[in-house]
Amino acid sequence: MHGVEQHSGVLDRLGRSIASGDRGPGTVLTLAGLEEEFGVSRTLVREVVRVLESMGLVESRRRVGVTVRPPHDWNPFDPRLIRWRLGGPGRDAQLLSLTELRAAIEPVAARLAAARADASTRRRLVELAARLKELGEAHRGTDPEYLATDIAYHELLLAASGNPMLAALGGTVAEVLSGRTALGLMPRDPAPGALEDHEATAAAVASGDAATAEARARAVVTEVLEEVADGTG
Repeated sequence: MHGVEQHSGVLDRLGRSIASGDRGPGTVLTLAGLEEEFGVSRTLVREVVRVLESMGLVESRRRVGVTVRPPHDWNPFDPRLIRWRLGGPGRDAQLLSLTELRAAIEPVAARLAAARADASTRRRLVELAARLKELGEAHRGTDPEYLATDIAYHELLLAASGNPMLAALGGTVAEVLSGRTALGLMPRDPAPGALEDHEATAAAVASGDAATAEARARAVVTEVLEEVADGTG
C-alpha cells in the first residue's frame, strides 16, 4: 500500500470507529497502541492523529495520550466526518440533519444567485439542470454521471449566490448526495417533479427571477426532506 493510500486507510478506519461510537468520548489512545493496531509507522500515526485533532475528534496531551472528544466538539461540516457518520449507525440522524441544512440554505442561495450570478454561470446552471433531466428520464438516477451532474448543479447553485460562506458548504452538500447514492437511497427513476423543479430553479436564476428561484429551490429540498423524514420515522 502506498503512503497516501495507507494514510487514508488508517484515517478512515480510526475516524469511522470514533464517529460510530466504537471508541466513545473519553477513550484514551496511545501512539504506540495505534502503531501496533494498524501496523504502520509512528510517523504515519502522528499524521493521522493531527488530522483528527484538526477535525475536533481527538485531543492529544503529553503524558495522557490521545483522548476522544465528545461529539459536540467535532466539526460537523467536515466532509470526512459526514462520510463516516453516513456509513455508521447514526446514518438516519445524519441524513436528516444534513437535509434540514440544505432546506435552510439552498432556497436562499437560489434567490441570491438570481440577483448576482454572471451570464456564464446562469447558462451552466441551465445546462446542468437539462442534463440532469435527460439522465433522470433515461432511468439513470443511480448512475455515476447522474450523481456527478447533481453535485455539480448544487455546488454551482451555492457558489452562484456570491456568498463565500454558502459556497463553502458545497462539499457538505456533495457528501450528502454521494451518501444517499452509496446507501441506495437514490431512485433509478427520479421523481419527474423534482427534475422539473431543478430546471425551473435554473431557469429562474437565468432570468433573474429571485422569488421563483427561491420557491422552486425550496420545492426541491422540501421533497427530499419529506423522503428522508419518512425514512427515519
